[in-house]
Amino acid sequence: MSAAQPAQRLEFDAAAVRGDFPILQQAVNGRQLVYLDNAATSQKPSAVIDAVDDYYRSCNANVHRAAHALSGRATEAFEAARRTLADFINSPAAEEVIWVRGTTEGINLVAASWGRANIGSGDKIIVTQLEHHANIVPWQLLAQQQGAELLVVPITASGELDLQVLQTLLDKRVKLVAVGHASNALGTLNPVADIVAMAHAVGAKVLVDGAQAAPHWPVDVQALGCDFYAFSAHKMFGPTGIGVLWGRRELLDAMPPYQSGGEMIERVSFSGTTFNALPYKFEAGTPNIAGAIGMAAAVKYLQSLDRAAALEHESALLEYTLQQAAALGAIERIGAPAQAASIFSFNIAGAHPADVGTLLDQQGVAVRAGHHCAQPLMEYLHIPGTVRASFSIYNTFEEVDLLFAALEKVKGLLL
Repeated sequence: MSAAQPAQRLEFDAAAVRGDFPILQQAVNGRQLVYLDNAATSQKPSAVIDAVDDYYRSCNANVHRAAHALSGRATEAFEAARRTLADFINSPAAEEVIWVRGTTEGINLVAASWGRANIGSGDKIIVTQLEHHANIVPWQLLAQQQGAELLVVPITASGELDLQVLQTLLDKRVKLVAVGHASNALGTLNPVADIVAMAHAVGAKVLVDGAQAAPHWPVDVQALGCDFYAFSAHKMFGPTGIGVLWGRRELLDAMPPYQSGGEMIERVSFSGTTFNALPYKFEAGTPNIAGAIGMAAAVKYLQSLDRAAALEHESALLEYTLQQAAALGAIERIGAPAQAASIFSFNIAGAHPADVGTLLDQQGVAVRAGHHCAQPLMEYLHIPGTVRASFSIYNTFEEVDLLFAALEKVKGLLL
């Protein structure tokens, strides 16, 4: 490709980082794997794989419930992981960090517990056009159950939230604003702190879906000012099936349990049950202990890097990708937000996204093709879906070249 690779302001050795990720050292369909599906799930460094392996090899036991040595070691590692995640998002207290299966369960927990207790007939819930289904459907169900109204903030032509419309929607009947920190479909980085200030001005609470932000930007829940923040390990180099819901202590204390069973109780009798203190009130049953330990290992891995340099590297990859797309032609970028995660969502004129994705896979290039669990957004844009290349710390400029070499062949086959 003819476009020059952009100069980076900060040095970042992506080639060295790649060596930390065993799965990248393989071929797919006879070609070196080019993994560009990081917005769906990221790959795992050896440090995370080893942490999970070590737990099962050396201290596998249930936590909090036994007097023996293995349980003590498991409990210590499990609660240390909670403290690591609390520090990662600048939580005022570790007790405000609730282990969940991921962002989706975190949002459902808030909808089922806080939502049912605080949202009633005639109240309003605001979501945005950019949301993942996980931050739409729980609120739809809650609105239907409680007789509330669901309102939607539209986007501008560039794929950014129209905050002027949000301002007109906000009134004293709005109880909650649910917003993604960054869009998984377009990459749009939303001005969460501004949205929080607008919502709080009318007394509304704010839940933030942080799944796409936590892998790229430092997250400070105190600086954002939000009331709930949910994110997943598997998008930030950790295991699948584990994530965090953070909430303000006063809100979590007042919320009824989400699920019931072991661990979340203080005392059970047939005449009634009293519930455990935070965070355990929301952690019924045996938790994903290995997952929590693996998520903490992922955080430590992230923090071992120069995150500013890593973000600059990802931004440079996106800039280079846009240059290559312009040079290739016939590619339409979907959305052009001023601030965005390293996501390139596009279509090739005359080609279905699924066909493009399949042909890229045959050349060893892994992308996502479809609606990206954002069907309302795709309907709004009048398209069936997009092809999405999403970049991470281990991707390189050479891989961008391989992507566009493959796209050139796809154009020849489909157009």
